[in-house]
Amino acid sequence: MTTTGTPEARRRILADLTPLRTSADYRRLWLGNTVSWIGQGMTTLAISLQVYDITHSTFSVGLVGLFSLVPLIVFGLYGGAVADTVDRRKLGLFSATGSAALSAALAAAAFAGFHHVWFLYGIVALQAVCAALNAPARSAMIPRLLPPGQLPAANALNSMTTTSGMLIGPMLGGLIVGYAGYQTAYSVDAVAFGASLYAMWRLPSMLPDRDRTTAKRASVLDGLRFLATRPNIRMTFFSDFCAMILAHPRALFPAVAVLWYGGDARTTGLLVAAPAVGALLGGVFSGWLGRIRRHGVAILLAVASWGTAIAVFGLTRNLWLGLFFLALAGCADTVSMVFRNTMLQAAAPDEMRGRLQGVFIVVVAGGPRLGDFLAGSVADLTSPAVAVTGGGVACVLAIGLLALRGRGFVRYDAREPAP
Repeated sequence: MTTTGTPEARRRILADLTPLRTSADYRRLWLGNTVSWIGQGMTTLAISLQVYDITHSTFSVGLVGLFSLVPLIVFGLYGGAVADTVDRRKLGLFSATGSAALSAALAAAAFAGFHHVWFLYGIVALQAVCAALNAPARSAMIPRLLPPGQLPAANALNSMTTTSGMLIGPMLGGLIVGYAGYQTAYSVDAVAFGASLYAMWRLPSMLPDRDRTTAKRASVLDGLRFLATRPNIRMTFFSDFCAMILAHPRALFPAVAVLWYGGDARTTGLLVAAPAVGALLGGVFSGWLGRIRRHGVAILLAVASWGTAIAVFGLTRNLWLGLFFLALAGCADTVSMVFRNTMLQAAAPDEMRGRLQGVFIVVVAGGPRLGDFLAGSVADLTSPAVAVTGGGVACVLAIGLLALRGRGFVRYDAREPAP
């Protein structure tokens, strides 16, 4: 009998590293993305700090997010279409080179004492364009590098990359800016992109598998029409909307920190960090995900768990208990994300993967912003408690209705992926 302390048991609990062991290309890509995500997290914080230093306006800092969001949404769909047309390796190289050049431009401007907010806004917008081109290409590569059975493990590892960048990057950015200035933080980010560029350079050609009789350029509209006829793939987006629009209390954290816990900015920071910590732990302890075959059921349960955790968080008035439920929500989000990404990669033909990842970018970028607006509006009309708890309950009810209507989604089996 195997006990919980044996190496075999630990491997079943901890993240499955099989994709890193079996594919050198994926291993280089994962390591390169991890380093570059941390660098991007540093630059994101450094730009926000520099904008505030120049303007002393929180509104101006808020505009940084807007200048990033709009290009992500506009170019997300277009980037997916490009990824379904050209060699994805070359597109990844081109867009990563652009991001590195933009970080180098930030460093050069900082060294030269060129401190203008319009310049920073322009760089942020161009960075978002590069990200919108890079992400669909990079995601569409993974099913070409790994067998289908390793996709859940790979997506769990990718979630750890993203979360680590959001947690470690800003912390390093704050330290480096504080001790060595903006120019050093931007320079480190530019150098960090070298890892991603090297990984892309070593990849084989990644031309999409397309019928040579079809049009040369993939169409965004064709991708949307394909999505309209694939109910299981559509459900992955609808389920995410349930969580990100109905039960996304991030915009209320500053008010909650003061009204519920009698805290300050540090308390707000803890509330913001808790879901990310939970998401990272969800990736670290993701070894069991590879044994799940009913991906549709797993997504529904994960989203319902997110909503339940958010609803209970809205009822708590103990800070540490509240942080626990936010971390639990973040862990559930990782599980949902892993299976949603896996379904997109496994149930869609290669020639459509880029465009579907483009839609995924739009959903991920736009959903939380709509959730912030809804939560803030409901809180103003009622109270933060009603907005948070009511949103969590609404999420659970909505995902329950989707489960009743999407019987095919409930029956989805990873061994026979059906879009």
